[in-house]
Amino acid sequence: MSLPPIAAALTRHRLTALLLIAQVSLTCAIVCNVAFMIVHRVTQLGLASGVAENELVMIDSTDLDSRTPPLVRHDTDLAALRAIGGVSSAAAVDTLPLYLREWANGITLVQDGPTRAVAAAFNGTPGELATLGLKLVEGRDFRPDEYVPIDTAHDWAGIDRVPAVIVTRALAQRLFPGQDALGKSIYPDEKPVRIVGVVDHLLRPRLHDESDSEYVTLFPMLPDANEVTYVLRTSPQDRDRVLKEATDALLRLDGERIVRHAQTFTQLRADYFRRNRTMIGLLIAAALGLLFVTALGIAGLASFWVQQRKRSIGIRRAVGATRRDILRYFQTENFLIVSTGVVLGSILAYALNMALMAHYEQPRLPVLYPVIGAIALWLLGQLAVFGPALRAAAVPPVAAVRSG
Repeated sequence: MSLPPIAAALTRHRLTALLLIAQVSLTCAIVCNVAFMIVHRVTQLGLASGVAENELVMIDSTDLDSRTPPLVRHDTDLAALRAIGGVSSAAAVDTLPLYLREWANGITLVQDGPTRAVAAAFNGTPGELATLGLKLVEGRDFRPDEYVPIDTAHDWAGIDRVPAVIVTRALAQRLFPGQDALGKSIYPDEKPVRIVGVVDHLLRPRLHDESDSEYVTLFPMLPDANEVTYVLRTSPQDRDRVLKEATDALLRLDGERIVRHAQTFTQLRADYFRRNRTMIGLLIAAALGLLFVTALGIAGLASFWVQQRKRSIGIRRAVGATRRDILRYFQTENFLIVSTGVVLGSILAYALNMALMAHYEQPRLPVLYPVIGAIALWLLGQLAVFGPALRAAAVPPVAAVRSG
């Protein structure tokens, strides 16, 4: 079917055609970004944390007694926690995967060099790797003589005295692509630190882009603030009992301390992703609602045009146009409108994505999403116009006389 006559017909209905093009373009831009956000969040739901999730319980403790040095208090607490039946190991840490508290460093390979990656820092007492259930794929755990205090009182100054670091496999590959990272040095701050081990997986406390979700460093730095998180490893069936006994043990040692967030890691993960699950549901509802409204707009406009063009349709039938010709006419007309909207919508989708990247840490929109969005809108447009087009094709040639 020749396109110029269809385009000429649309120019006689500029306003309605432009409104539908604007609706399609906005739908394309929004739905493409919404679909990307949904897929991004669904992917995050399935990320492995790298720790023994079903064996861990944790408790936040805030010590109000300023007379006892924090490191001494932590040693006393850990001794009591390890004595609980069913506890295989325990450690004091400053953060955990999906725990929101994040201290991150820009990692360079030479002093004052360009940042190669921004990695979250995990710090803890001896036994942290075993307690969390981290899998060393290269190298070793920290030696007792390598531990230093974080020195929280002096803005985490311990980072410049720490002699060793363990990194995740993802970070090692980012810093030293195609090389063995073991034994090499990195600069998390002003002084070099040697990589002594590589763990398989470990998620950050806060998830950002999927590509850097496992950019993590572990330092042999002892938490020395009054607030600390105790992590205990036990069997899955003992978690609730161990959690209660651990809380009681800490309060017996110091009844004036504040004990909060006593929970299993399973609960921690569920809490972290609860907002994601709610957001996924809202985004799906918004996308489907927008597509439904767009389909109604296409169908409504097509129905209006069928009513307005009954005489011209009858004339075309009278001069030899078949029902298939009329059907194809309306489908082609809709295809032109939707295609124009899709082209503008794809441009608008990237503009919207850039705004989301600037303000909400949204990753860059892959080109696949506008392509899929265009196909979806083309199909939606054809389905929406099919009913009115069938009614137009059913108009008999005599309608030209009746309308006259």
